[in-house]
Amino acid sequence: MTQTTGAPLAVVVKGWPRLSETFIAQELVALEEAGLHFEIWSLRHPTDKKTHPLHDRLQASVRYLPEYLRDEPFRVLRGLLSAVKRPGFGAAWRMIRADYVRDRTPNRLRRFGQACVMARELPGDTRALYAHFLHTPSSVARYAAIIRGLPWSFSAHAKDIWTSPEWELREKLSPESFGAAFGATCTGFGAEHLQNLAETPARVDLVYHGLDLARFPAPPERPLRETNAPLALMSVGRLVEKKGFDRLIDALALLPGDLDWHFTHIGGGELRDAMQQRAQDRGVAGRITWKGAQDQPEVIAAMRAADLFVLPSRVAGDGDRDGLPNVLMEAASQKLPILSTPVSAIPEFIDTGVHGILTDDAPESIAQAITGFAADPASGPALARAAYERLVHDFGMDPGIARLVQRLRETMGAAA
Repeated sequence: MTQTTGAPLAVVVKGWPRLSETFIAQELVALEEAGLHFEIWSLRHPTDKKTHPLHDRLQASVRYLPEYLRDEPFRVLRGLLSAVKRPGFGAAWRMIRADYVRDRTPNRLRRFGQACVMARELPGDTRALYAHFLHTPSSVARYAAIIRGLPWSFSAHAKDIWTSPEWELREKLSPESFGAAFGATCTGFGAEHLQNLAETPARVDLVYHGLDLARFPAPPERPLRETNAPLALMSVGRLVEKKGFDRLIDALALLPGDLDWHFTHIGGGELRDAMQQRAQDRGVAGRITWKGAQDQPEVIAAMRAADLFVLPSRVAGDGDRDGLPNVLMEAASQKLPILSTPVSAIPEFIDTGVHGILTDDAPESIAQAITGFAADPASGPALARAAYERLVHDFGMDPGIARLVQRLRETMGAAA
């Protein structure tokens, strides 16, 4: 096959575009504006009906790999026949055999098939691969990189760290097993965990996503809420176990009868029907608005109209958990007070009683925290001001992007 001309960096993502992963879009736009040239390789086709304004700003071309190998058998076959002829195929084949012994799943085989297609179709001037998420996208990037004899790197976030088997994390961090040239992760909590698994801890960088405040309007002037005024609660997040919305619904049912409140939820997720039924069963369905997936302007408008942002994150049964949810920083950008839980890296942004309120995820505790907030209107503005100042001074986007640009240029330069 004649190799086409493309970009020196190939970025592998689960799906493009995805509303629930605007932090990836924010990063890629910033990398592009910093002068990096790349193509996006997506493992899945988009399912969201809406897009984020960030997606429209990105100039990079997008290539879609076969989502399921059976859908494009001839493309997969061409990829496999091409891969067999490359010097790196032997090492990649030994790796997939060893991986499949430990993970006998169709997904594992799909990763290798997608990697063979990618290895065949990567432009001839590609010098490195960079994967967002340490599980499936990194597996595809790693197999393809081995076949093509290229370095690869990753950005890890939350679920990919905490639900991947330890053997796989260790190997993806080890140079002896074709591990990543470097890895970035967005929380100190996650960075420490990965550094403890790596033979060389310096291969893992802490790179906060931060927030590009230029994308957001200045925070509104919020009048002091009257003690007996209606309380507008809101949250943004997928309806999945780790977000804790089941506990929040139970907490809402425990609020005092004389408290006038309404809760607005933004986001999709597989538990949508179950959460709506739970609200019905708890007798609070009439006080909840389920808006579904919304684009960024709609999210910000809802934040500006709310009194308290509530996100009761918790550790799911399979170990999945949030990292540092970007929506907390987005709420802070609009000086919206925050109520959350001390899970994972959330305390890296919020000191309870200073930048927001952190409570355990028991419904009784959440209800008590909401009730206390409602009874003390002066506390909200003070917490919101402190969170906004912390966001501006400590969680800007530029330092992280500068570090990523440096690392990626070094990796591409090493392969030149």
